[in-house]
Amino acid sequence: MTTLAPALPQLRIGPHTVQPPVVLAPMAGITNAPFRTLCREFSGGKGLFVSEMITTRALVERNEKTMQLIHFDATETPRSIQLYGVDPVTVGKAVRMIVEEDLADHIDLNFGCPVPKVTRKGGGSALPYKRPLLRAILREAVSGAGDLPVTIKMRKGIDDDHLTFLDAGRIAVEEGVTAVALHGRTTAQHYGGTADWDAIARLKEHVPEIPVLGNGDIWCADDALRMMRETGCDGVVVGRGCLGRPWLFADLVSAMEGRSTRHAPTLREVADVMVRHATLLGEWIGDEARGVIDFRKHVAWYLKGFAVGSEMRKKLAITSSLEELASQLHELDLDQPWPAGADGPRGRTSGNNRVVLPDGWLKDPYDCAGVSADAELDTSGG
Repeated sequence: MTTLAPALPQLRIGPHTVQPPVVLAPMAGITNAPFRTLCREFSGGKGLFVSEMITTRALVERNEKTMQLIHFDATETPRSIQLYGVDPVTVGKAVRMIVEEDLADHIDLNFGCPVPKVTRKGGGSALPYKRPLLRAILREAVSGAGDLPVTIKMRKGIDDDHLTFLDAGRIAVEEGVTAVALHGRTTAQHYGGTADWDAIARLKEHVPEIPVLGNGDIWCADDALRMMRETGCDGVVVGRGCLGRPWLFADLVSAMEGRSTRHAPTLREVADVMVRHATLLGEWIGDEARGVIDFRKHVAWYLKGFAVGSEMRKKLAITSSLEELASQLHELDLDQPWPAGADGPRGRTSGNNRVVLPDGWLKDPYDCAGVSADAELDTSGG
């Protein structure tokens, strides 16, 4: 049953109004300029679309791949960039570089990534456990950002015995962060189980001074409405739900503006979007074949639920030209309607994984002696 939205308050991220309050979550290898373009086109230009994770060390060192990842299309406004770092000095340098060179209009800081190569360095969702380090990073970022708003994205904590989200939210307020987004899972959960929306409600109550955005288990537009209604959060951050489904942002805008229309594309319409996505990637990379190869990881998400045989799926997953991709797609029964159940979970669903942390990380939340600039990753994109 479709639920119509009540009148929603405007979401303010510094000087930027995000209306309706819908944000594309940063996803490594996914939310590059081509995918952001697709999502923004479906939304009618409404919402906020964040870059994939940019490592502060790589940005400061002007790593070639990183400099490509921070490229924004001329139509993107505001330009929103997500930074990852564990060293306050390096984070500060990266933020000042963004300001001085006019590289973005909004900076988001990553304290939510659960992958081992990040957490074993004390970064991502592991970092908020070290309260003084979190405070130092936020202080450097906010002071260096000047008029640019700084937001953060985080998880509940490392595991159920080491929750950090309330302390982190309070530190964020005290250090001048503009808004906080909470994924209602711990690091240990990765992407498994069910997101804890009650935690989002608790954070909203705990930091009423700034907007709180909710993230986790938003698979369709009505989930977003329900999250806002049940938690009181000021907006939603959508990640895995839009994988192979950039038109979800059209649904989100429609729902939050009180309309009942939802996208249910036929396979023919999906195929057209697939070819456009691959085309945009090729143009962005500057090489058609490399663009199609990069697109391969999206194929299964786009075809989720459709009657496409395993052999054809394998063929589509090894295409290397736009002509080949389009030709193979046209061999399918393109009149298939949108499959029942295809609006459900997609992407990674693994959970209860062992959390990889630096030695002795959990001994003392206030001892940050083991973290240094050497822990900075030297490449961007996850």
